[in-house]
Amino acid sequence: MPTPTPRRAPIAGLAAIAVAAALTSCTTVPDEPTSAPPPGATSTSSASTPSPSTPSTPSPSAPATPAAPPAAVEVHATGLDAPWSIAFLAAPAAPDAPDAPAQHIALVSERDSGRVLELAEDGTAREVGVIDGVVHRGEGGLLGIAVDDGSLYAYLTTADDNRIVRYDLTGRPGSLALGDAETILAGLPSAANHNGGRIAFGPDGMLYATVGDAGDRPAAQDVASLAGKILRLTPDGAVPDDNPFPGSPVYSYGHRNPQGLGWDGDGTLYASEFGQDTWDELNVIRPGGNYGWPEVEGIAGRDGYVDPVQQWAPADASPSGLAIADGAIYVANLRGQRLRVIPLDDLASSTERLVGEHGRLRDVALAPDGTLWVLTNNTDGRGEPTGDDDRVLRLTP
Repeated sequence: MPTPTPRRAPIAGLAAIAVAAALTSCTTVPDEPTSAPPPGATSTSSASTPSPSTPSTPSPSAPATPAAPPAAVEVHATGLDAPWSIAFLAAPAAPDAPDAPAQHIALVSERDSGRVLELAEDGTAREVGVIDGVVHRGEGGLLGIAVDDGSLYAYLTTADDNRIVRYDLTGRPGSLALGDAETILAGLPSAANHNGGRIAFGPDGMLYATVGDAGDRPAAQDVASLAGKILRLTPDGAVPDDNPFPGSPVYSYGHRNPQGLGWDGDGTLYASEFGQDTWDELNVIRPGGNYGWPEVEGIAGRDGYVDPVQQWAPADASPSGLAIADGAIYVANLRGQRLRVIPLDDLASSTERLVGEHGRLRDVALAPDGTLWVLTNNTDGRGEPTGDDDRVLRLTP
């Protein structure tokens, strides 16, 4: 295993270790083909019956998962343009009402336009600002957003790379604006496909980011490259002292195109990942773990690689964002057009909601009031949008 080059914080120029990947054009097929199952289609090859000899390992030939009971669904917002990520900001009480509870404001990123939107309580969208330097190409653009300590973090594609930028958020609900910007991490590999792009703060206060292989498959196995990785940083962009590879932001490797991150109540990290042609994955992330790509895809049972706890045929999945609530993992699926529900006490099983009802689903997030917010993704060039797409849906877990 190559030894990573030590880095100092903040990291704003890692192109020296990733320049080749950053300039690589992806020649593999997109993760999210234009073909999609018809409305109401059910899974025919979802993962999922555990083997008696390996309780946590699903069988590749398992039967279809059943549909879950209907959920209460409210269309909260409409008319969004290729939305990608949802984050919630706790806004302080107004000066004239200091004892009032904080308001929680939903922020949404739009991939192609580079806009960050603020959603009012009635679902009306208002532009907070446009992220400077966003270049949309293929699956790239303004991707994941996260909020911490009154700042907005954004993962974006530029003309040269992918990077994470932090913005001060100014103003109050209804008048939020983007303040000064600071680059937290630059030089991440970018391409038309496989950009990763999810960012989230863990229960340890660290910033985690998913990075795709950007079409450079071997780089996913090279811990000196940032391609095909899940990264862990301090909020200021430094490398935490307890990261598994000293001096490196790499937290796990051997990923193809991970796009979902979430933690359970015990602090265990889960990630969803696009496969190539055979298996999409749900993984339990271990510090320093090797998840196999491109040597293996899906469950391999080979020493040295961490197997997924579930795998799905891409036609039934293409998993993007995920959230954990009410004792279960909720995974938004693009090509599969469904919200998959995996109980934390039985990671080899699942049920399905919203199958074919709202088209492609890009992200799911747990709101402060306990509801789940789901982003549809039908206006990104691969879906079949209706007149009010794209939408934000609100569900009760």
